[in-house]
Amino acid sequence: MDKIMTKELVISAFKMAYKRQKPGKGVIHHSDRGVQYASYEYQKLLKEYGMTGCMSRKGNYYDYAFV
Repeated sequence: MDKIMTKELVISAFKMAYKRQKPGKGVIHHSDRGVQYASYEYQKLLKEYGMTGCMSRKGNYYDYAFV
């Protein structure tokens, strides 16, 4: 946790969750369109972990409500 949500914070949280949950390859990772999740570093990390990034359309948070 921090006062602001930085790219480094979400990357650190992602790595912690990945280590704890140990998901298999091919997982679809859904996020909003925040700059932290759209950053090159975060997207690169998803690829390194064998995940596919998925973002809803701008202003349309119901895109993946079923998930």
